[in-house]
Amino acid sequence: MTSAKDRIRLGADIGGTFTDIVLAVGPSGDFGDEKIFSAKVLTNYSAPEQAILDGIDIVIREAGVDRSDIGVVIHGTTLATNALIERRGAKTALVTTSGFRDVIEMRTENRFNQYDLNLRLPQPLIPREHRFPVRGRIGANGRELEPLDEAGVEALAAVIAEQAFESVAIGFIHSYVNIRHERRAQEILSRKLSVPISISAEVSPQMREFERFNTVCANAYVRPRMATYLGRLRMRLKDIGVNCPVFMIHSGGGLIAVETAAEFPVRLVESGPAGGAIFAADIARRFGLEKVVSYDMGGTTAKICLIEEFAPRTARTFEVARTYRFSRGSGMPISIPVIEMIEIGAGGGSIAWLDTMGRIQTGPESAGSEPGPACYDRGGTWPAITDADLVLGKLDADNFAGGKIRLNEGEAKRAILKEVGDQIGLDAVATAFGICEVVDENMANAARVHAVESGKNISENVMIAFGGAAPLHAARLCEKLGVELCLVPRGAGVGSAIGFLKAPFGYEALASRFTRLSEFDVEVVNQMLADLKESAERFVRAGTSRSIVREVTAFMRYAGQGWEIPVLLPDVPFDADAPVKLADLFRDNYQRFFGRSIDALDGLEIEVVTWSVKAMDERPGVERRELLTKGRTVEPSSFRCVFDPAVGAMRRHSIVPRGLLVKGDLVVGPAVVVEDETTTVVSSLFDAVVQNDGSILLIRKVRNT
Repeated sequence: MTSAKDRIRLGADIGGTFTDIVLAVGPSGDFGDEKIFSAKVLTNYSAPEQAILDGIDIVIREAGVDRSDIGVVIHGTTLATNALIERRGAKTALVTTSGFRDVIEMRTENRFNQYDLNLRLPQPLIPREHRFPVRGRIGANGRELEPLDEAGVEALAAVIAEQAFESVAIGFIHSYVNIRHERRAQEILSRKLSVPISISAEVSPQMREFERFNTVCANAYVRPRMATYLGRLRMRLKDIGVNCPVFMIHSGGGLIAVETAAEFPVRLVESGPAGGAIFAADIARRFGLEKVVSYDMGGTTAKICLIEEFAPRTARTFEVARTYRFSRGSGMPISIPVIEMIEIGAGGGSIAWLDTMGRIQTGPESAGSEPGPACYDRGGTWPAITDADLVLGKLDADNFAGGKIRLNEGEAKRAILKEVGDQIGLDAVATAFGICEVVDENMANAARVHAVESGKNISENVMIAFGGAAPLHAARLCEKLGVELCLVPRGAGVGSAIGFLKAPFGYEALASRFTRLSEFDVEVVNQMLADLKESAERFVRAGTSRSIVREVTAFMRYAGQGWEIPVLLPDVPFDADAPVKLADLFRDNYQRFFGRSIDALDGLEIEVVTWSVKAMDERPGVERRELLTKGRTVEPSSFRCVFDPAVGAMRRHSIVPRGLLVKGDLVVGPAVVVEDETTTVVSSLFDAVVQNDGSILLIRKVRNT
C-alpha cells in the first residue's frame, strides 16, 4: 500500500454475532498513532455485506470524513468457516484417480480415541455418488505411470453438466510433485463447463492425499458462494462511493487481493481469528512481551493462541467441525498455512443447556444475532452466556454496545430459570454463575491442552484479552490458569478488525518435494525455491509497493518418522555444503523442539518433506513501551452490585468509564471498567493500571501466605 492509501483505512470483521468496523485515520499511516473509530453492528445473515455498509456510515460520521476518503478496505469473515460447518456450500463434484474415490471417507488410520468403537466423525463434504474416478497415474517421483484418460474426462464433463453441479474439485494422486494431469483435466472440463474448477496442486501442493483432497474439496465447496459474496461486496461498496482497493486477510495472517481470495477461498477459513492473533502480536511487540497467550472471545466462539517472540505460532494444517471438542483428529483437516490456535464454541451468544446427567453445558450452538440471547428481546428463548453475564451484574442493561442495544434482564432470568435453573433447583444468580463457571473452565481447559500440546507452561505467559466478551471473563480465566498479568488493549472489543489494519501483505507458497540429504541435488532444490519465491512475491506485489522480506522453511524429519518439524533456513541459494548445513540445523531444532538429547538417533537418515517460502511486505518499526505496574488510585463515581466468585455472592463493585482513565491511573478491584464495545471486569483478586497507550493491565494482587 502507498502512503496515500494508508492515511484512512477501514477494517471489517464479520463474525457469527457481530460485524466489527474500524476506521483508522492517521497522517502518515504509522501503526499505533492513528485515531481509531469503531462500531459493532449485528451480523446480517441474509446479506452480510449490509452490516459492513451500516458500520461504515457510523464510523465515517464519527470521524467526520466522506466515504470517498477511505483509501483501502481490509476484510475478514467467518462465512467460509460457517459454510463448511453448517454444510451450506455448493453442489460439488470430485474428480479423482481411479481407485482413490473413497480417500476422503476412509480418512487415515489414526484414531483419536483408541478404544471408542462408536467414534463420530464429520461426514465427507462430497457424498460418494458425487465422486468420479478417472484412469491415469503419476508416481511418487513425479513420473507418469499411466496416461490420463482424456476421453474419460470428456465423458465426465457431460455427466457433471447434466447433474447441475455448481463446482468441481480435481484431486489426483501425487499431483503435488507433478501437476500435469490435474492441469490437463482442468483444461478439458473448462471447455465443457462454466463452473469454477479447483485443482489440489494449486490449492494445497502438499503430500498426504487425505488432507490434500479434503482441502481442494473444501475450496470448491465454498468457492461459488464466496465469489458471489465478494463480488457483491465490491459492487455495493462502489455504489455508496467507497471506490478503493479491497483486500482480504487469510488464515496465515497476511493480506491477499480479492481476486486471489475468490479463487482460493479456503484460505479465508480462519481469517477473522487470524486478525486477532496479529492484533495481539503487535501489542506484544510494543511492550516487549516474549511469552503471550491471546484470548479472543466474541459472540460465537472463543480462541486461544500462543505468541512467542512477537509472532503467533503457525501450522500447515488445522481442523474445522470437530465432533469432539478437544480431540485432535476428530474434525475435517484443511491443509493450508494457518495461525495455530484452539477454538471452542464459547462466545457471548453460546447457549446454555443441561445434559442427560443434569450438568450445565454451554455451546457449541449459538443464538447468534438472529434472534440473539434472550436479553436482546428479539425473540430468543434460550439462555446464552450474555444472559448470565447480565444477571451477574457484569453488564449494564441500558448501555450495552454503547446504548445501541437495550438488554432485558427479566427475559434473561426467565430463560435461565426455565431452561436450566428450575430443573436443578437453583435461583437465577446461582444458575448464571454456574453457566459462567462452565464457560471459563472450558476455556481454561482448552488453554491448558493447547499449551501442553505445544510443550509450554501456560502460567508463564502474559494474557492479552480482546473481543466483545473476553474482558468480561479474562480475570476469572487468569485465576484458573495461574496467569499473573493480563492486558486489555485499547479497542479490545473490535480487536480482530484492528488486527486487519496491522497485518502485512503476505503469502506462503508451499511445495512437497521428498528430498533425502544423502541424495540432495543443489541445482534442483535451488530452482524449486526460486519458483516458490516468485510465486509468493507475485501474490504480495498485487497489493503493495513496499520492499519484500522472505522467510524460507524446510519441514524435516528422520527417515521413518510420521511427522516433521519446521526448520528456518537462511534466504540464500544452497551450495555444495548444503546437506551438512541442513543436517546441523535440523539436529539443533529437533533437540530444542523436543527438549531432549538426540544422541540415540545419530546415524539415521534425514529428509525434507515440504519446502515453504513466506513473502511479506516490510513493516515499520514500533516504539517499545514499558509496562506500568503502579499508579495513582482512581476514586469511582458510582457503584453496582456484581457477583464476586471469591466470596460467592453479589458484591459492590466500582464502576469506572474507560474514557475518563489516563496513563498511570490505578483501579482497585473489585471494579468494572465500561466502554462502548466491551466491559472489563477487574475481580477482587486483581488491580488494574492504565498504560501509556490506553491499555489496561490487570495485575494479580500479592497473595497472603
